[in-house]
Amino acid sequence: MQFLSRFLITLFAVVILPSHLVIAQTSTITPNENLVVQGIPPIPTSLVTTIERYTNFRAASLASWHPVRREMLISTRFADTPQIHLVKSPLAYRQQLTFFPERTSGGSFQPTEGNYFVFSKDIGGNEFSQNYRYDLATGDITLLTDGKSRNSGGLWSNKGDKIIYTSTRRTGQDNDFYLIDPKNPQSDKLLMQVKGGGWGVLDWSPDDTQVLVLEYISANESNLWLVNVASGTKKLITPKIGKEKIYYGGSAFSTDGKGLYIITDKGSEFQQLAYVDLATMQYSFLTQNIPWNIEEFELSEDGKNLAFISNEDGASILHILDTSTRKEKPLPKLPVGQILGITWHRNNVDLGFTLVSARSTADIYSLNIRDNKVQRWTQSETGGLNTANFSDAQLVRWKSFDGKMISGFLYRPPAKFTGKRPIMIDIHGGPEAQFRPGFLGRNNYYLNELGVALLFPNVRGSTGYGKTFLQLDNGFKREDSVKDIDALFNWIATQADLDKDRVMVTGGSYGGYMSLAVATKYSDKIRAAIDIVGISNFVTFLEKTESYRRDLRRVEYGDERDPKMREFQLKISPLNNAQNIRKPLFVIHGKNDPRVPLNEAEQIVKTVQKNNVPVWYLMAKDEGHGFSKKKNIDFQFYATVMFVKEYLLK
Repeated sequence: MQFLSRFLITLFAVVILPSHLVIAQTSTITPNENLVVQGIPPIPTSLVTTIERYTNFRAASLASWHPVRREMLISTRFADTPQIHLVKSPLAYRQQLTFFPERTSGGSFQPTEGNYFVFSKDIGGNEFSQNYRYDLATGDITLLTDGKSRNSGGLWSNKGDKIIYTSTRRTGQDNDFYLIDPKNPQSDKLLMQVKGGGWGVLDWSPDDTQVLVLEYISANESNLWLVNVASGTKKLITPKIGKEKIYYGGSAFSTDGKGLYIITDKGSEFQQLAYVDLATMQYSFLTQNIPWNIEEFELSEDGKNLAFISNEDGASILHILDTSTRKEKPLPKLPVGQILGITWHRNNVDLGFTLVSARSTADIYSLNIRDNKVQRWTQSETGGLNTANFSDAQLVRWKSFDGKMISGFLYRPPAKFTGKRPIMIDIHGGPEAQFRPGFLGRNNYYLNELGVALLFPNVRGSTGYGKTFLQLDNGFKREDSVKDIDALFNWIATQADLDKDRVMVTGGSYGGYMSLAVATKYSDKIRAAIDIVGISNFVTFLEKTESYRRDLRRVEYGDERDPKMREFQLKISPLNNAQNIRKPLFVIHGKNDPRVPLNEAEQIVKTVQKNNVPVWYLMAKDEGHGFSKKKNIDFQFYATVMFVKEYLLK
C-alpha cells in the first residue's frame, strides 16, 4: 500500500524562522534571491512580528518501522525542508539523519536487518526524484538511480535483497520497471517496459517470484497485472467486461499467495475492500456494510489482521479485520480527523499511523492490538499557541444549479468577532481530490486574528462521494463545477453570520483554475482572487505538462488534439476570458513546476495587467508545484495576509 499512500501523505509543515535576526534591522523584509516579486508592496517587519507564531507549526509523518527494533523513521522539518529523522521510542528525541537543502521523501528500512534505508529526493521541486541508500553505520549516502530521470521510491522484496521501482529513463514518459539490490548499485536492471506514466508497483508475492502492479488510467479506471520477476512478462488479472469503467486501487497478496486483497469500485458506487481468489478470480467483498470509500489498507506480516481506513464524509475511521473470521475487532476511539500511512511493525502487534485533526497538527501514533493502547510517538511544536482553542470544522451543504447537493467544511472565527464575517473560499486541487477536515496550520491566523471565515468546498468531481459524483465534471462538463461555486455564493447570502459582500476565492493547482474561472464568471460576487500554480489555458497546459502525465490528464480534461474538445477548452479557459477579471488578482507559481508549467502563470498575469486592476505576482525559482521551502512559504504567507487585509477586509 506504500505506492498509493505516498500520493496521500502531504502533511509537511513549517518550522521556526531564524530570519528575525535579519529583518529586525530594517522596516521591511527583503525577498530572498530565489523570489521574483511583481506588484507586491513592501512587507513591513511589524506584520511579520505579528503573525510569526503562526508560521512556526511543525508536523511529522511515519516513514518506516525498523524491522527488528521498536524504532521508526519519520519525516519532519526543523530547518527549511522536510528531512528524515530516527525516533527510538515514543516521544523520544528526533535524530535528524538527512541534511539537504531540498526536501526528502520515503525513508524505507531494509526489511530484514534494518542496517540501511532508501530514500528519495528531487531538485527544486521538479519531481524528478532520485533514490539513495543511507548506511546507518557510517552515514554514507549512495546514489542508486541515474540522476536525471523521474523515479519512484520503489518496494522491497520480502527477502530484502532487492527493490522494484519505476523510472522514465528510457523514453522520458513511460514508467518502466527496474530491479536493484541497493547494496550493489551496479545490479540495477530493466525488468519490464511499459507504455504510459500511470504504472506503479503494489506488492511482491510471498515467494518473491511475482509482483503485483497497477496501471492507472484515470480516477475511474485502472488495471491490475501480475509480473513474472524472472521473465518480465505480465498477465492482466482485471480484464474489462462490458462498458463499465472499474477502479482498482491498493492491492496486496495474502500471506499464502493464493489470493489478493484489493480496493475496487467493481459493482459498487463506492470503493470497497475485497478478497480475490486467484484460482477462481471470485470476489468476496469485505466492507459492504460501509457505504463509503475504503482508501487505504495494510495486512500484518503474519496475515492475521487487516487494518483499513474508511473515508466517511471526510473523516477517517480506522478498522481492523480478523482475516480468519472476517469480523472487525473493537478499537479505541480516536480523535475525528485524518488517519494516514497505516503501517504494521513486523512484530504483528504495533500498528503505526499519522493522525491530524482540526486542533492537532500531524503527529505519529501506534496502536497495540493486544491491549488496545495508543501511544504517541511525536509531539510537534505549535509555535507556543494553544491549539485546543482553534476552530473546528462544520460540515455544510448547499443545492447547486441542477439540484445536486454539494458539501464543504466551514471554519468559523471565534465568538470575539461579531457581525457578519468576511469569508475566504479555498478550492482544492486534483480535481480528483477532496478537502478533509484537518489542521489548518498558519491559516488559523485568518480565523483567530482577522476574523475571516474559511470555507473549503468539495465541488462535483471530488473523490469520496461515489464514482458518479467523481465523473460529473469530466470533459465537456468542466464548467459545472464552477457553477457549484456560484450556488455557494447564494448559500452564503442566506447565512446570518457571513458577509456575502466580502468574499475572496483562492485555490491551488486545479483549485487555481477554479479561482480564475470564478473571477472571470462571477467577478461581481467576489472582492479578489488568488491563483496558486493554477491552469489558465487548458490547451497550453496539456501541451506543456510533463509528457509522463499528459495522457493521464487528457482523460480528465479532454484531449486537446480533438478539434471539438480543443474549441471547448479554449472557450472556457480563464486566459481567453481574462477581460472579465475586474477584481484584484494574486498569482503564485514555482519555476520548476512539472505539472502546471510556469507559462500558465506568466500568461494570465500579463493579460490581466491590461485590465487596469491590481495584479500581484510571486514566483520562486527554486520551487515546483507549490512551495516547499520554509523561507518561500513564509514570504508567500506574509504577502497573502497583506492581500487579504487590503482587498477583503477594507
